Amino acid sequence: MYLPQASLLFLNTFIFICGEVTQGNRVHHSTDSPSVNVVEGVSDAKDGSKSDDTLYKGDCEESCDDKIKITREEKHFMCRNLQNSIVSYTRSTKKLLRNMMDEQQSSLDYLSNQVNELTNRVLLLTTEVLRRQLEPFPHRPVQSHGLDCTDIKDTIGSVTKTPSGLYIIYPEGSSYPFEVMCDMDYRGGGWTVIQKRVVGIVDFQRLWCDYLDGFGDLLGEFWLGLKKIFYIVNQKNTSFMLYITLESEDDTVAYASYDNFWLEDETRFFKMHLGRYSGNAGDAFRGFRKEENQNAMPFSTSDVDNDGCRPVCLVGGQSVTSCSHLRNNTGWWFSQCGRANLNGIHRFPGKPLAAGIQWGTWTRNDAPVRIKSVSMKIRRTYKPYFK
Repeated sequence: MYLPQASLLFLNTFIFICGEVTQGNRVHHSTDSPSVNVVEGVSDAKDGSKSDDTLYKGDCEESCDDKIKITREEKHFMCRNLQNSIVSYTRSTKKLLRNMMDEQQSSLDYLSNQVNELTNRVLLLTTEVLRRQLEPFPHRPVQSHGLDCTDIKDTIGSVTKTPSGLYIIYPEGSSYPFEVMCDMDYRGGGWTVIQKRVVGIVDFQRLWCDYLDGFGDLLGEFWLGLKKIFYIVNQKNTSFMLYITLESEDDTVAYASYDNFWLEDETRFFKMHLGRYSGNAGDAFRGFRKEENQNAMPFSTSDVDNDGCRPVCLVGGQSVTSCSHLRNNTGWWFSQCGRANLNGIHRFPGKPLAAGIQWGTWTRNDAPVRIKSVSMKIRRTYKPYFK
């Protein structure tokens, strides 16, 4: 771009200088004699030749300098263009990468939403299946028939078959009637179900007030409530058995049974008392060590701490100030923190770090069995009417 203009400039300069020299010689010839003019013309010709040579060399040197200067300018120009191109390319590359990352993030968000939606649908379908399995049960409770499910079974069972389902009971000592799920089929019936876990659709990460009054769906997953359990098991002239059914993730079933199950009142935080153990799942309530014994321990939640960690307790080499916090803010009869927690949250893809439902004495290959469902039910062990 610059080289042709420089050549033209050199040519114009050369013509301009040569024109001035030629014009100067003509003026000098017209004022002197012919002979002198001839001699001087020869001399001037020689001097002119020398001057032309000198001028040519000077012009050549100037031309070379111009070329060097032009080359440098071209290099600077090329460097500036290259730098601008690199900056522009970098910006466009960053923009392209950002766009690609945004597209990938959008795809990931879409897939994550799809997975969550599918998970929710699976849970809803599972709940619907369970509901259909319970369809033989009455969907609404019948009128009050007794003090608890055992009393109902003993009262009307001799007259007609007593179906499993929802009933209204009015235990002694209670100031109000309430609904319960009665299992009238398992091992002779008469069981009042106080807790049930199936697929993890009901959240057990609750505060004291929820565990006090109960929560969930009596036809699905639920916790009956500490006050209601207290009223049932503390009736006069009665003794209750606690029966726990456990099902593993590979569909293996185990159980643990305790006679003489009862609770102290709310002022003592519903301290639990258990009698003799029987079963094939092991006595996790009493554990392997004295400090793990959950028998005669009060109930604890994340906001009402009665777990015996004062100020801390050591669990698996870890210093713990609250067993409820360690067990995902669930409520139970903890004891530093113990081997059992049937209210632990379910293990499933949405909660990979969950501690899970615990029954530490049920093991396989020296490792605790992973539990997917559990139920707790109580039944009278004798009839007070015939004492």
